[in-house]
Amino acid sequence: IKQMKKLISFDVDMTLLDHADYTIPKSALKAIELLKKAGNIVAVATGRDMANHHGKPIADIINPDAMIELNGTKVTIGEKTLYRHYFDKGLLRRLADFCMKKGYAIGVTIGDDDYYFNQKIIDSYDRKYWGGSFRNFKNPEDLFSMDIGTLAYVGEIEGAYDIEKNFSELKCPAFAAVHGADIIERGNSKAEGLKRLCDYYGINLADTVAFGDSYNDIEIISEAGIGVAMGNAIEELKNAADFITDEVGKDGVYNACVRLGLI
Repeated sequence: IKQMKKLISFDVDMTLLDHADYTIPKSALKAIELLKKAGNIVAVATGRDMANHHGKPIADIINPDAMIELNGTKVTIGEKTLYRHYFDKGLLRRLADFCMKKGYAIGVTIGDDDYYFNQKIIDSYDRKYWGGSFRNFKNPEDLFSMDIGTLAYVGEIEGAYDIEKNFSELKCPAFAAVHGADIIERGNSKAEGLKRLCDYYGINLADTVAFGDSYNDIEIISEAGIGVAMGNAIEELKNAADFITDEVGKDGVYNACVRLGLI
């Protein structure tokens, strides 16, 4: 019996990309190659913008058929943009005013440029966690004349909860390392991006497999046909998953594909 082709999506950071050495394990690339060879569609589903200088080299290595980027606010297939959602400008202004008053750092990195409110906070976090400051700060007011999908919050996680509490239109899933969060307009998620790809390719949601490790993966892991949590995933994601594999650095992606009979 010929197996139905599946749509298989992978988060990038700490799912495909191991932060221990900032490489994608050879076994994960092998799995992707075999999945494609078997006629499956391989997508990445990430909070990143894969078009910028941080994302593009990774996208080139993975070479996916499709990409769900910026937590579902951008869905692309090759050069084609299937879906794009831009942050509401009025909401952005209210959020910026709120964060300036509260002393919260929010903003976005576009290409090589960093547009953030309360840049001093970003600076001190970078020094604390990355050992230096490498930002190319621009005037954050420029954001009001730009098209942006999602924002980032940098700081103690309580600040992200405070934003969520005061803005019902927003959700702020924490980064895995928890010193920050994505800021996403409700109605957008990696899960919604996956559904858009299913519609495009004519694949049932039941025939999807999603891999992830963090808070912004909970929806897609819950809604995909099979949700796979990495061994290094947060507890909440493991609880939502159908299957828990090994850690990213211990061939987690490859092993799951074998055990699930995908390759």
